Amino acid sequence: MPEKNDATLAQQLAVTAAGIAATGLSAELRAATAQRVTDALGNALGAAHLPVVEQMRSVVAGWGGHPQSSVVAGEPTSAPNAALLNGTMAHALDFDDTHLPSVLHPSASVVPAALAAAELANSSGPELLDAITMGVEVTCRLGMAGYDTELGNSVFFEHGLHATSITGTIGSAVAAAMLLRPEADVIASAIGIASSMGAGLLEANRTGGTVKRIHCGWAAHGGVTAAQAAAAGVTGPPTVLEGRFGFLQAFLADRADLQAVTENLGTEWVIPTLFFKPYPCNHFTHAGIDAARAMKAAGVDPDRITALTLGAPTPVLRTIAEPAADKARPQSGYHAAFSGPFTVARAFYFEHGLGLFHEDFTDDAATDERTLALAAKVTCEPNAECDEIFPYQFPAVLTATLDDGTQITEKVLVNRGGPGNPLSEDELGTKFTLNASEVMDATRAAMLHNAITDLATGATNPRDIGSMLRASTLAEVSA
Repeated sequence: MPEKNDATLAQQLAVTAAGIAATGLSAELRAATAQRVTDALGNALGAAHLPVVEQMRSVVAGWGGHPQSSVVAGEPTSAPNAALLNGTMAHALDFDDTHLPSVLHPSASVVPAALAAAELANSSGPELLDAITMGVEVTCRLGMAGYDTELGNSVFFEHGLHATSITGTIGSAVAAAMLLRPEADVIASAIGIASSMGAGLLEANRTGGTVKRIHCGWAAHGGVTAAQAAAAGVTGPPTVLEGRFGFLQAFLADRADLQAVTENLGTEWVIPTLFFKPYPCNHFTHAGIDAARAMKAAGVDPDRITALTLGAPTPVLRTIAEPAADKARPQSGYHAAFSGPFTVARAFYFEHGLGLFHEDFTDDAATDERTLALAAKVTCEPNAECDEIFPYQFPAVLTATLDDGTQITEKVLVNRGGPGNPLSEDELGTKFTLNASEVMDATRAAMLHNAITDLATGATNPRDIGSMLRASTLAEVSA
């Protein structure tokens, strides 16, 4: 590798990753990352029954493959295919963690990729967590390279690109390579290879379709494949990130912030700043849900509401408010999870999990006439106060007009689940247990939760976790 001053961006990332693989990270960082693993795998357990997951299981079964790595509630398969299935499950419920202001969901690709590679390499628990920490870091730093401060939004997002699955492929490759062949030149090549593999479009957020649910799975698959290819000797271009025909130029052109990729690299970490999601729906809808829940707790009767105005940051309206007719009456439960009107209305009438939970986003729930009647009264509009805060938070201002003309306004400017309004350990445990209940009882869920926590000390290892995840077979899930 060249000296630091002469090294390319990919080489600098690779040298840092190789150094971490050799020396390890702090106990505090490992414990924080173990929480992310718990969250991601809990989300995967909660999604194990979904039709899109069963569809992808059938695709992977047709491919075949050596039983190298574990699949949640299924049979082991090749490492890339295990990463594909587990990554699909980790993201499919839209319950995965978020980095701001890049608006990324990093753990849903990096955790499955790293777990698949760690099982293949028989890595230790701390090695797995260190690789995930660096993989998430790379994912988010590349996402931040696309954050435009003047625009106040991600350039990826403005172009309709799903940065989560694009930069997540590279972060997944770094994590996997750290476990398979943790030499700097191999990791750099994994970055160079993975940069040709990342993809994802956001149109499904607006008008439906289930393809977005496999985005993080495909990113994890691409990351593991890139790491394996690099370990086998395939090489990538050293200037793959900043080069004339490189990753940043291709996706961001002259709006890329190269400094964001390496500034304070190895000394500042995003893992502790990630937002946990309390609700299994698009993160842009969460503040509106909390505003509705606050009104309900204050005694507002939804049956007396004649109109609701949901004020939100201007950029998010394309996701949660347009097309207006479709958002007021979603075509499916999954589509409902991206609807500002539906989620606000649902929160007035129902209380599941930590507020709203999976039963609020089934296809049956999407046809609930009481919810739809209130959703039809919701008007979404840009809000200047929200614009000033976005995307460091996803705020909302909700105003209800009652049948006597009274107006009540509730502002939620700091998202629940983030550093400014964190979920408690008990709430995180409740989320995991409820997700895991889709495929296992509370006793087994508690054992799994404890085992993931113990990765940080080395008391458990990735193969232990894998065996516990696959203990529920697909037949049991489908029964």
